[in-house]
Amino acid sequence: MTESEKPESHETPESHASPDAPVWEQRFRAPRVSLPEWAEEAPDRSLFVSNATGTYELYAWDRATGEQRQVTDRPNGTTDGTLSPDGAWVWWFADTDGDEFGVWMRQPFAGGADEPAVPGLAPSYPAGLAIGREGTVVVGRSTDEEGSTVHLVRPGGGAPVEIYRHRESAGVGDLSYDGSLVVVEHTEHGDAMHSALRVLRASDGSAVAELDDTEGGTEELGLTVLGFAPAAGDTRLLVGHQRRGRWEPMLWDVATGAETDLRLDLPGDVSAEWYPDGSGLLIVHGYEARSELWRYEIATGALVRVETPAGSVSSATARPDGSVEYLWSSAAEPPVVRSTDGGVVLDPPGPKAPPSLPVEDVWVEGPGGRVHALVQRPAEGEGPFPTVFEVHGGPAWHDSDAFASGPAAWLDHGYAVVRVNYRGSTGYGREWTDALKHRVGLIELEDIEAVREWAVASGLADPERLVLSGGSWGGYLTLLGLGTQPDAWAVGLAAVPVADYVTAYEDEMEALKALDRTLLGGSPEEVPERYAASSPLTYVDAVKAPVHISAGVNDPRCPIRQIDNYVDRLAARGAVHEVYRYDAGHGSLVVEERIRQVALDLAFAAKHLGTRPVGSGPRP
Repeated sequence: MTESEKPESHETPESHASPDAPVWEQRFRAPRVSLPEWAEEAPDRSLFVSNATGTYELYAWDRATGEQRQVTDRPNGTTDGTLSPDGAWVWWFADTDGDEFGVWMRQPFAGGADEPAVPGLAPSYPAGLAIGREGTVVVGRSTDEEGSTVHLVRPGGGAPVEIYRHRESAGVGDLSYDGSLVVVEHTEHGDAMHSALRVLRASDGSAVAELDDTEGGTEELGLTVLGFAPAAGDTRLLVGHQRRGRWEPMLWDVATGAETDLRLDLPGDVSAEWYPDGSGLLIVHGYEARSELWRYEIATGALVRVETPAGSVSSATARPDGSVEYLWSSAAEPPVVRSTDGGVVLDPPGPKAPPSLPVEDVWVEGPGGRVHALVQRPAEGEGPFPTVFEVHGGPAWHDSDAFASGPAAWLDHGYAVVRVNYRGSTGYGREWTDALKHRVGLIELEDIEAVREWAVASGLADPERLVLSGGSWGGYLTLLGLGTQPDAWAVGLAAVPVADYVTAYEDEMEALKALDRTLLGGSPEEVPERYAASSPLTYVDAVKAPVHISAGVNDPRCPIRQIDNYVDRLAARGAVHEVYRYDAGHGSLVVEERIRQVALDLAFAAKHLGTRPVGSGPRP
């Protein structure tokens, strides 16, 4: 047995500080920015996230003067923030060391002291926020004791007024342009994967309209809020629906109940947002791990392509002048904020991230249908390669043709990288995403196994040097796969995983309890056999591969106690494993901490597979 307890250190290792650091480290350290959000009534005022200081924090940007300033400065970073519509205030969520439990704070856009944004509200998990042009504020909250609540502060201030409460998951969707209507996404029907919508009057919290696609059928269909129309008196709400087996937008007039089906002729999932003048919709179309942009003209129904490079658009926004700004990358090319006006919108100072290698698409027949995988081969050598199966989190997420520093580090060290969009992943239709229920974890691993068999048979992967790796849900699948497929994997690397499903359920945030009840058909008391079948702890004694686990001690999603239970079982039987605990939540926003964790994974794999030692990859 090898057990190492490594407390987090914020000191920069000497090798990390070197100007000739390996290329893989440079990708993590290169300054990055998010797509800037802009204030609706003051579009020159913007807010973005950057890692310029080595920690991801919020920055205010006055486009008129070019001035940028750092808004937040906390040891574990800050990424949740927004602007008031008039641009006067920056709102940001203050938790404790990444535990996601806290309150909203605000700071003047030009700088000044932080202050509680909504005095009178106790700390909670966030569940949506909407700030009105006329001063109305709507705050969604979630606690283990109260369930979900929505509170409203009327223009001019005053104590927050509760306008919604339920034990099941719910959150704020949006506030109408004039501040008179609030839409809430809720799961009162008990299915945390498929929300219904309720519109309330801001004046008294009374119900105006309800849209629930889970009623009256054998299939439960979800809805999501995309935004109220940007005009006073316009009661149309842009809604995402799944009525034809994929995500599509429609218009719902909450005053009359009229629904306008847009029926866009695009094959994948479709999301949308309003152009600021309300004349059209900016369409984000995701299909087979890539995305593109379109403009939909509401008056004519015309659909016009907004030209972007091949790859992935992770976020986009339409500006008042009609231009579109978007954050783009590909697996080979680092992210950049572009505009349809031409050029780069926001270019952070400092060295640029070195590029990586492109992906190739692979389709494999699996037990539930064709499985899509993204494959990257190292720049040098011939297969079969040591191969990392990097499993995405979620599970309602998907890997895409987008830049990622983690997989690039493995490529630099001579590994092939395979990423599988297993059943449960988004972007392949509702049936694919919803396939997980009851046999949770086991279904995803069937798809990963099918791609693993292809990778070995095709000559890509060395069957004796296969690494199963992932974070969050991917970390869960890693531990579950090591126990249920013990002869398939040579090394396992699990970050912030679910390791003991029953204890995880007991300790996690309430919203995730609801999701687990939906996925598994009840609580651990109601369906104990399903939790046992889906828990890595059930199979821990079968694990053969060396295991490296990293965990945040303040994680509310995959709490530390259930990971300790799993580690104790590994230790009791003398299984080879290492554990790294760090002082943060569900991951870290500190760049050097991210580098440290990747270095530990690289070193652990090299030790047990005889591959290149950490740091031996390309250098500048």
